[in-house]
Amino acid sequence: MKSMQKPKIGISLRVVEAPSYDEKRDALSHDWPKLLEKLGFNPIYIPNTLSHVDDFFSDMSLDGLILSGGDNIGENKNRDETENLLLKLAIEKRIPVLGVCRGMQLINNYFGGDMSIDNTTEHISKNHDVEITDKSFFSLFNSDKITVNSFHKNTIQIDQVGQNLNPFAISNYDKTVEGFFHSIFPIIGVMWHPERTKVSSDDIILTKIFENKVFWKEKP
Repeated sequence: MKSMQKPKIGISLRVVEAPSYDEKRDALSHDWPKLLEKLGFNPIYIPNTLSHVDDFFSDMSLDGLILSGGDNIGENKNRDETENLLLKLAIEKRIPVLGVCRGMQLINNYFGGDMSIDNTTEHISKNHDVEITDKSFFSLFNSDKITVNSFHKNTIQIDQVGQNLNPFAISNYDKTVEGFFHSIFPIIGVMWHPERTKVSSDDIILTKIFENKVFWKEKP
């Protein structure tokens, strides 16, 4: 008997220099396919140099999209253009999106937001608590606080959040926005890296957004 097809989750790739070679390469941490496979999803890697991203997006029949971390926005034109187009296509097709670290920053910029630079080391390779400020996410985690990892210097202040993006997680350290969701589209952004830790709250976020799409909305 044919088994049910697993949901296909597209994931963007970072750009890395190849030592001893005059070339750039797309790359992704091995942690991502391990996590997605564990949760019952098939990862679909999306190259940064496709001539027709829209055709690829349609041909793959994606069920969800992850805008991954790594690199700063503005460091690689191909990646910036590819991810912005991927986000646009996902919105048009109402496909759920999870933005991670850089991915969250790109979503914020897409909707007219901004960011700041934290010149301390408080968000570098450290775990810290975030306050859960939205009732749907409070119910999801059954807690008003979760512990997350942190690997970033770019931060989003409350007054820098883009249009229709609603914070649900706030850093206890500096009150920066660590997680938000879009009020209309099935989009979530988090500043931490779900692929780098094995905690239930991260599994819950991925499972819920890619299965329920807009679980934070009130049911009629």
